[in-house]
Amino acid sequence: MIDLVVETKKLREVVDITPQIEQELKSVGEGEGMCTIFVKHTTCAVTTADLDPGTDKDMIKAFGQLIPKLDYIHPHDPTHVQDHILATLIGPSVCIPFKGSKLKLGKWQRVVLIEFNGPAKRNLVFSFDKESLGSK
Repeated sequence: MIDLVVETKKLREVVDITPQIEQELKSVGEGEGMCTIFVKHTTCAVTTADLDPGTDKDMIKAFGQLIPKLDYIHPHDPTHVQDHILATLIGPSVCIPFKGSKLKLGKWQRVVLIEFNGPAKRNLVFSFDKESLGSK
């Protein structure tokens, strides 16, 4: 398992973490399998996204419209209940196949951390589960 710390810079933002994951994937060597990425926080999420210019801002704007502003009763800090709910809807993990030192993403896909309550240091873990090649 590999630990990764991502420092976000804004209250809400989309951060491309594909390069860091593929850099670590180089150490796995030849082969193929699945990469599992998990974020260890409840006010951010991990998924894949198209990152054409402005798409990140469109995503953040749309996410902000999904959850209504209510009188939440969360005892820790009711002002960020929306952040918890959004992170739960998107999810804390994603699994992506890999081959060689590359994730098998679609043409426009990137692996992203979506921050809802930054800026913050976010802790992620990921693992590469290689399939046994040559044994049938």
